[in-house]
Amino acid sequence: MTDASVSPIKVDIWSDVQCPWCYFGKRKFEAGAAAFGGAVEVEYHSFELAPDTPVDFEGSPVDYLSQRKGMPVEQVTQVLANVTGIAASVGLDYDYVHVHQTNTIKAHELIHYAKSVDRQLDMKERLLKAYFVDGRHVGRIEDLADLAAEIGLDRAEVVRVLTDETYLPDVKADVAQAIEYGIQGVPFFVIDGKYGVSGAQDATTFANVLEQVRTEREAIQ
Repeated sequence: MTDASVSPIKVDIWSDVQCPWCYFGKRKFEAGAAAFGGAVEVEYHSFELAPDTPVDFEGSPVDYLSQRKGMPVEQVTQVLANVTGIAASVGLDYDYVHVHQTNTIKAHELIHYAKSVDRQLDMKERLLKAYFVDGRHVGRIEDLADLAAEIGLDRAEVVRVLTDETYLPDVKADVAQAIEYGIQGVPFFVIDGKYGVSGAQDATTFANVLEQVRTEREAIQ
């Protein structure tokens, strides 16, 4: 078997920090990748579900969805209950009572900074847990710097790059790429640059696509 057939399979994932499906979709993908058993290289890309959301939204997720999305309160409550149940099925304890609805542009910039120091996956996980489980704010620079410091990143450097918008062009490039691909919702997985998987699919789906890529690689050696 040649190096080409055993090199990691690249998986590009478009995702948003405040997307509930993205967090448990991450868990399902991780389970699928583990079942696959081969080498996988993951890179996260930015996608803003609600770029018009203020950094400090006054209200709960129920308020946000009912007021800004026009959904009846009863419907929103049921949707969040369903989402919480799905999250629990993969070991995630969503706490919508304490979620801080916010704008995620700075969180996306932070994820790109973390990539530059080889900590993107750790930062992504910390931000998702902070938002959905820990009730932390992921829209303000100081709060984001605290979260970055928790995984060992340079807090002062994080404040600097977020204040200077150093990685904003990278965020915009990701969004532009998503538009070019026709991505309208997240999570969205591009596997080996050619197979698109939309949504939080079962682990088996991800494992099967990864196995298909491996089989194709071996066939052309």
